[in-house]
Amino acid sequence: MKATMNIDCTPEEARVFLGLPDVQPMQEHLMKEMQVSLSANLKAMDPNTMINAWLPTTFKGFEQLQELFASQMNPSRKR
Repeated sequence: MKATMNIDCTPEEARVFLGLPDVQPMQEHLMKEMQVSLSANLKAMDPNTMINAWLPTTFKGFEQLQELFASQMNPSRKR
């Protein structure tokens, strides 16, 4: 035997009927926090900001690479 029941209710009515907590205020708060965080990250993607953040590190890497090559070419280095 097969029985089918159709219940016509909104998601909120089903949540209240089943005794589930209302998480909509929490979801709204989290969405606002995400929006603020994403906006801050987009500002960090500004080309000037990225160049200012990366160039000092990049130049320091070149200096270290030059020092490495210079130390490898030093004839007084023992093998």
